[in-house]
Amino acid sequence: MKTIPILLLLASFIVGVTLAHAEPARHLPREVLLDKIRGAWAGQMIGVVYGAPTEFKSLGKIIEGEIKGSALATVVGQDDLYVEMTFAQVMDTIGLDATTADYGEAFKNSKYELWHANAGARRNLNRGIAAPMSGHPKYSIHSDDIDFQIEADFIGIMSPGLPQTANQFADRVGRVMNHGDGLYGGMFVSGMYAAAYFESDPRKVVEAGLACIPAGSPYGQLIADVLAWSAQEPGDWRKTWQKVEEKWNKDDVCPDGAFRAFNIDAKLNGSYIAIGLLFGGSDWQQTMEIATRCGQDSDCNPSSALGVLGAMIGYDNIPAHHQAELARIADLKFSFTDYSFNDIVKSTEARALAVIRRAGGEVSETGVVIPFQPPVAPPLELANFGVPVKVLWVGDAAWNWQGDWIEKEGNIWSDKIRIRVTEGAGSEATLTFEGTGLAIAGDLSQDGGRADVYLDGVKSDLIADAHILPKTHDNDLWRMHGLKPGPHTLRLVMRDDADPRSKGRKIMISRAVVYQEK
Repeated sequence: MKTIPILLLLASFIVGVTLAHAEPARHLPREVLLDKIRGAWAGQMIGVVYGAPTEFKSLGKIIEGEIKGSALATVVGQDDLYVEMTFAQVMDTIGLDATTADYGEAFKNSKYELWHANAGARRNLNRGIAAPMSGHPKYSIHSDDIDFQIEADFIGIMSPGLPQTANQFADRVGRVMNHGDGLYGGMFVSGMYAAAYFESDPRKVVEAGLACIPAGSPYGQLIADVLAWSAQEPGDWRKTWQKVEEKWNKDDVCPDGAFRAFNIDAKLNGSYIAIGLLFGGSDWQQTMEIATRCGQDSDCNPSSALGVLGAMIGYDNIPAHHQAELARIADLKFSFTDYSFNDIVKSTEARALAVIRRAGGEVSETGVVIPFQPPVAPPLELANFGVPVKVLWVGDAAWNWQGDWIEKEGNIWSDKIRIRVTEGAGSEATLTFEGTGLAIAGDLSQDGGRADVYLDGVKSDLIADAHILPKTHDNDLWRMHGLKPGPHTLRLVMRDDADPRSKGRKIMISRAVVYQEK
């Protein structure tokens, strides 16, 4: 009996020490919360139209000279905004407990133009591959692409000071179209927004975003590099950009980036967001310009950088001429949505209040109390495609063509290439290669057909299906990774059937990309 008071005393001491080290809840007046929400959405809008004319026009080089952005009114047609609103609307209609399947269903039925991971996901969803497998590397070569990164802003904006909550939502939404580093890109961005509500130092915001993703991921390693290099050369963003270029602007898994200057990889473009924030010094114009001048996806990157800065400083501190422009278009609906700027701000505020309550916070007419939530990174989970080591064009001796294959001119964006096309059963293509992974690229179409694929004599459970819905642009015909090192043989055999919606039986092949595990 004499031990009980001692144990109680020890327990009280432990609780006291814990409470002494616990971070206190944070308070925000309701008008400040709303001002920051409005600033975050405004920043996205201003940043994307500023960089829009330069998007993917500066590949592996800094944009020099004057940048002439688009008119702000054009923002209502920007996919950077209206695609993320698809997922915001799911939350507004189904609620905060909406599942990955719910987000996938909404995305499956969307009608706007899509490319890369977004296109691959909508294609998979319409082929019966439900989310979260719609973004899984088994079914998409684009898992590490930028797509979810540019659609995750709304999650961070509705999660003020709540990075764990942001990660939970990001995990549900992001798996519709991405995986691994592609998923972490969205967590990094939404984590920066969550921090931006209570932090005025851009460096601390970037560090908070980094804490939301696995440090051992390539994405995490790149952002850590950017933080270190920017500290070494705080007055010259170009030196940090050059170090990123030399170490990280290579090995893009996407077939469009293999051995080309084009890079739609999430982590590379995420580093440009970080560079804009770190060297912008909380200056609106400087942050926007630097994030844009880094190149590659140079409208998405300033959009997220300014969105985060907008959450930091609030709408009332955005330059007055932007506020005047925004006022003129505040009630215009974004394409394919029911939201205007005023609408999405209002709905985001409502979601943020619900999120705060759910996290154990308090909401009153005048303010909110938000419990402290430290960032927690998810377990490491990567696509592991390996790195591209060779591109085998259709004229390469590694290919053998049998049947009615016709060679003609095609293109990768603006680059002219040779392609092979056939239609209906009877034709085959055989490829010998050496590596641990392979992707067959060929533009998909509404008259696409199907082919069986045999790898080292064994029939794959993944067929090559070249049909795709309208407004969905992809070239991911077939992919496989995790192969044993060494030589392999792939045989593609045309079938006489197709997706019931297809208008033909055609397959086009432009190249194969061979990958090797590091």
